[in-house]
Amino acid sequence: GGRLALAAGKAQTLSLLVSDVPPAHLDALGSGPTIGDSTTVAECREILARYGLMEQFPAPVRRFFASAELPETPKPGNLNARICKLVDSDEMAEAARRHAASLGFHAVIDNACDDWSYDAAANYLLKRLRALRREHARVCLISAGEVTVRVDAAFANARGGRNQHFALYMATQLRAEDGPIAVLSAGSDGIDGNSDAAGAIVDEHTIDGETRRESALRALAEFDSSSWLSARGAAVVTGATGHNLRDLRILLADVAD
Repeated sequence: GGRLALAAGKAQTLSLLVSDVPPAHLDALGSGPTIGDSTTVAECREILARYGLMEQFPAPVRRFFASAELPETPKPGNLNARICKLVDSDEMAEAARRHAASLGFHAVIDNACDDWSYDAAANYLLKRLRALRREHARVCLISAGEVTVRVDAAFANARGGRNQHFALYMATQLRAEDGPIAVLSAGSDGIDGNSDAAGAIVDEHTIDGETRRESALRALAEFDSSSWLSARGAAVVTGATGHNLRDLRILLADVAD
């Protein structure tokens, strides 16, 4: 919340940022120790009240938030701090767009579904891709950010993550007429959930036949996407990359041979 920069007093601070948060919310990066906090105590209390969270906290935490003297964090403009963003998910997506364009694809970035549920994001991106294909023969649709998956506690020990869950769901939605098409969803840090994979690549042939479809739907229902995709050679394993720019989804549609 900016208090590290506040503790530095009149000394100027310089923060070099490699961002794994939405580009418009850099003060959330690493809790923003040297960046003015755009949120307020009042907003925090409103969220606690809205979701009935206060009652779930231990007594010392409840007293902390109930205190009338709870101090505000430093706000933007109140700190002698310089911020230099080195790279974020927008730059990652733009690098992918430029490369796809160099290969002759009509390349488009669409981050509108950032923080959506995995199924809503997949349906939106597939609909957008199909619309683009009506105007362009070769299309690359790129989307950076993260999707959400609400995991049933009964399957907490299953293997997977949001990228593989997204990819497997996408495979269930692809039609033969969508081909040739490939869909990548992967974490830039090389780690997806509790699995060994960064994500997965699927196409219109990943799910062929009713038996395979039924097993894919069962894996989705049991949040075991990684096991299903790994068994079919669709998982992408890179190992930890040492950086994190959020997730990248690429939908690549080409012309048939």
